[in-house]
Amino acid sequence: MPYMQEAPAPSRAAFATGRPAISDSTASSADLTPAPPGGGPSSTRAPASPRSVGTGKFLTGSLMRHVAVMTLTSSIGLLALFLVDFADLFFISQLGDPSLTAGIGFASTLLFLNSSLNIGLMITISALAARRIGMGRSETTRALLGEVLMLGVAMAALIALVFWIFAPQWVEMMGATGRARDAAVSYIRIVAPFGPITVVGMVCSGLLRAYGDARRAMNTTLAMAAGNAIFDPLLMFGLGWGFVGAAWATVISILLMAVTGIVPILRHYGGFAMPTRESFAANLVDIRKIMVPAVLTNLATPVGGIIAFRLIAEYGEASVASYAVIGRIIPLAFCLLFSLSGSIGPIIGQNYGAGQLDRVRGTIDRAVLFAAGFTLLIWPALILGSDGIGWVFDLPTGGMDLIHAFAWIVVPLFFFNGLLFISNACFNNLDRANWSSWTNWGRNTLGVLPFAMVGSAVAGAPGVLIGQAIGGVLFGLGGYWLVRHRLAQLEKNIG
Repeated sequence: MPYMQEAPAPSRAAFATGRPAISDSTASSADLTPAPPGGGPSSTRAPASPRSVGTGKFLTGSLMRHVAVMTLTSSIGLLALFLVDFADLFFISQLGDPSLTAGIGFASTLLFLNSSLNIGLMITISALAARRIGMGRSETTRALLGEVLMLGVAMAALIALVFWIFAPQWVEMMGATGRARDAAVSYIRIVAPFGPITVVGMVCSGLLRAYGDARRAMNTTLAMAAGNAIFDPLLMFGLGWGFVGAAWATVISILLMAVTGIVPILRHYGGFAMPTRESFAANLVDIRKIMVPAVLTNLATPVGGIIAFRLIAEYGEASVASYAVIGRIIPLAFCLLFSLSGSIGPIIGQNYGAGQLDRVRGTIDRAVLFAAGFTLLIWPALILGSDGIGWVFDLPTGGMDLIHAFAWIVVPLFFFNGLLFISNACFNNLDRANWSSWTNWGRNTLGVLPFAMVGSAVAGAPGVLIGQAIGGVLFGLGGYWLVRHRLAQLEKNIG
């Protein structure tokens, strides 16, 4: 069941013209600030009126239930998507050419630069919309959606053009050569032009999450997973397209995700309002404050991946292929952690907007316990399955050292990455989005390069993995300390 009463669908004429509805009148920045906790002054913004406290789904009820429901429903979609992504790599490995497996690893790492924009935009709409819903200003989300989509599509189109032109130079910079280089460039040049469509699906999913509509948000990823599951084998083997078929299957899945995101927005949440000069000017400051740090935050992740890939590439294609497999295992094995960090954002945002800091703190505490418990469950499972992973993907003997190091050492330390995920979600929803940029960039530069280089010198390719993980411990703890510091700042203003 959706988490809120369904709103009437927009008229066909309103959608066609893109004119904002009367209820989407713009509000000043002061009108869109969180209600001060306990009635005291806000630490960063002007206080909102008492009428601004809303009736969002997450303002009452069991916090653990909200965390669990949002996380589990989100993880179903992500798990399906990651399983299909995992199967995609499996199908490519069955083509019998390790250079193609390495090629998809290079392409996926580079394309995550584009995904960083999509994730940043999804965080922006989710954080801003959830806060406004918590403040009782849900009518402003239609204009906000139109403005975020307009900005996102324009930026994605520019990025897609840059990717298409410079793909050969970038994969070479990562260390790709020969057939691995050619495969990566081919994949990027097919998938990258559809970046603007990906933006539409991701932003719509973010708005659904802000409303607490976990089921319909989940459907967007399920649709993408279904598209890949059906069209991967059909195009790769049925039509004989091979590696190129995997790329086109991804394109089809992107289209399905966008449609699945747009339809419920139009039918149940009033659609979107095309930006006017007045509404855009009023909302741009709020959008920029979250969007720029969120995009920068997520750009850091592929930078860290590129650094690690460059170090791994020195040990040959066997190590690169194993590292590519690990890159697929991580989101599959830790899908609940990835889902958790995204799911708590709307819960924190609504309660922060309503000034309920006790529920904000409670949400964070439960998220940390959830992350710790899940990590302890998945660790032995991956140790037992490590040899099977090498067999399934036909990995060379020289690459199995990485798989074993990952299963025995890196997996338990991934909890600290989970702490950083949770911290970033908190920063984005507690008026400190720039903190998420600093911590994530620190983690993916200072937390990767020196540790991975030392690890490489001491233990070879497995040492690169272990070094990355040790860097994650330091920044995960640091991010969590900053979250507690921020909550203390906000609570101090109550007294």
